[in-house]
Amino acid sequence: MPKTTEFLEALQANGYDYFAGVPCSLLKGVIRRFDEEPQWGYVSAVREDSAIGMCAGAYMAGKKPVVFMQNSGLGVSMNALVSLNVIYQIPTLIVVSWRGKDGKDAPEHLIMGEIMTDYFDGITLGEMKGLPWQILDPDDVQGSVTAITKQIDERKVPGALIVAKGILDASS
Repeated sequence: MPKTTEFLEALQANGYDYFAGVPCSLLKGVIRRFDEEPQWGYVSAVREDSAIGMCAGAYMAGKKPVVFMQNSGLGVSMNALVSLNVIYQIPTLIVVSWRGKDGKDAPEHLIMGEIMTDYFDGITLGEMKGLPWQILDPDDVQGSVTAITKQIDERKVPGALIVAKGILDASS
């Protein structure tokens, strides 16, 4: 059962107020709401690294940003994520779809689907060992968003909320 409304309410409850990203079919419920409801102020980016940069600027302007992307976009955004957000301690929530989960998807999604959590664990700098990540629990959407937000805010780093198929791909 899609949890789009519950998810958007959880983002608002945790203070998020700037949204940018690159659409993905697993996130289409949220993206559709952003397109239909301009009060969200969603900015669609042409590339994931551009969305990371826009969210960094929004953070510096006093906003609390969220980037939406497909997990294949993690590779595209690696340099911006590490050399901007990690180095300069810009806490940003990355809502990333889990394409290729359990080896089920189009072939181009299988490798990133398998290594995505290792990707976040592998981003280290000095004493910082990995970026926080959490899988969105459809039975506790608010708890999932609050837990990852706490880690992001405490550590002053970007962190990911990983979304499996069927949770945010419809408008309800």
